[in-house]
Amino acid sequence: MSEPGLTRTIGLTDGVLIVVGTVIGSAIFLVPNSVAASLPSAPLIVLVWSATGLLSFFGALAFAELGAMIPATGGQYVYLREAYGPLVGFVSGWALFLVIQTGSIATLAAGFAIYVGYFVPLGAAGAKIASVLLIAALTVVNYRGVRLGVGVQRLFTALKLTGLAVVVISAFLVHPQAHAAPAAAAPVSWSRFGVAMIACLWAYEGWNSLSFVAGEVRDPARNIPRALGAGVALLIAIYLSANLAYMRMLSVPDIAATSRVAARSAELSIGSLGASLVALTILVSIVGAANGSTLTSARIYFAQARDGLFFPSLGRVHPRFQTPHVAIAVQGVWAAVLAVSGSYERLFSYVVFTAWIFYGLAALAVVVLRRRWPDRPRPYRMWGYPATPLLFSGVAFWFVANTIVTTPLSSCIGLAIVATGVPVYYLWARRSPRASPAVM
Repeated sequence: MSEPGLTRTIGLTDGVLIVVGTVIGSAIFLVPNSVAASLPSAPLIVLVWSATGLLSFFGALAFAELGAMIPATGGQYVYLREAYGPLVGFVSGWALFLVIQTGSIATLAAGFAIYVGYFVPLGAAGAKIASVLLIAALTVVNYRGVRLGVGVQRLFTALKLTGLAVVVISAFLVHPQAHAAPAAAAPVSWSRFGVAMIACLWAYEGWNSLSFVAGEVRDPARNIPRALGAGVALLIAIYLSANLAYMRMLSVPDIAATSRVAARSAELSIGSLGASLVALTILVSIVGAANGSTLTSARIYFAQARDGLFFPSLGRVHPRFQTPHVAIAVQGVWAAVLAVSGSYERLFSYVVFTAWIFYGLAALAVVVLRRRWPDRPRPYRMWGYPATPLLFSGVAFWFVANTIVTTPLSSCIGLAIVATGVPVYYLWARRSPRASPAVM
C-alpha cells in the first residue's frame, strides 16, 4: 500500500504571505547601511534595489513555470532532480539540510535572542536558551499542522508589515531634517555596484521558499505562479518604500555611517519610541522568517526520503496533523544543535553562497526541460524566455564566482562541505531501490 501524502491546504493569499514573510527578516533594517557605503547617491541606491528585485522576480518566474508544471513537494530539489538527475538534486537538498536552511533557522534564532535582549537582558547562556526555545516553539507549531503554521505566518507577517508601514509612513508625514550638501562623490565602479548588489540579493533571499511546499498548494497551476509573482513584486515595493523613507530622514552619507538605519530614521520621525518600535518590528520579522523557513524547508528532506535518498522515517506523514512530522522534528533538532554549538555562524558563512549555484541551475532547468519535454503541459510559461532565465542564471553564477575570487579559502571550505553530499548520495543510492527516480 502506498504511503499517505500531504494535503493541498495552502491558498493564494497564504502563498504570498509565505514568500513575503520568509524573506523579510532583519536585512531591510540593516543592509541599507552597507549599500550606502558602496554607492554614493540616492538614484544609485534606488537602482540597485530595483535591479536586484527584478533579478529576484526573474528567478521567481522560473520557479513559477517549474512549479506549475511539476507541483510536487520539495520544489527546487525536484526541479534539479528532473533536469540534471538525482545526484544534483540530492546534493542541493543535502546542503540545505546540513547548513543552508538549518543554519538560516539557527541564525534567525540567534538574532531573535539579540533583540529579546533589547527588552530583557540576557547573558550568553540565556541567549542560547532563547534561541532554542524559539526553534522548539516553531517546530511544535509546524509539526501540529499546516493550517497552524500558516496561521502563525499570517499573524507575524501582518505584524511586521504593520511595523514597517509605521516607520515608512511616519518618515513621509514629518518634515525631514535639512541635510548638509554632500561632498563630491567618488566615481562609482562596477565592483562597488557589485558589492551593493550582493548585499541587496541577500535581502531578497528566500523567495524560492514557496516551491518547497508546492505539493500542498491548492490549484497549483494558478496559485504558484501568482503567489511567487505577487510576493516578489510586493517585496520590491516594500524595500523601495523603506529605502525612500530612510533617505528622506537621513542623507546617504549618514546612512552609510549608521549601522542601525531603521532605528535612527524612526527616532527622527517618531521620537524616543522609534528605536523600540524598530527593535520590536525586527523581533517580529525574525519570528516570521524563522517560521516560514521551518514550515517550508522540512518538505525538501521529506521529498528526499520519499525518493529513498534519506532516512525513510523522514518521509512519513502524521496521520492526524497531515504534516511531514519526522522531517520537521529532525530539522528542529539539528537547527537547535547548530544554535547551541555556535558552529552555525561559521558554517553558514562558508556555505550559504553555494545556494546560488542551485538557484542558477534551477533557472536553467526551465531551458533544459523545455527541450526535454516540449509537449509537457505548462500552465504558466516564463515571461521573456529564454533571456530571463539565462540572465538570472548568469548573475547567480557571477555571484558564486565573485565570492570564490574574493574569499577563496572560506569558499573552498564551503564547496568542500557541500561536496560531502556526493559520497552520501552514493551511500543512499546503494541502500534503496527508489534512489534513482525516472524522469517524469
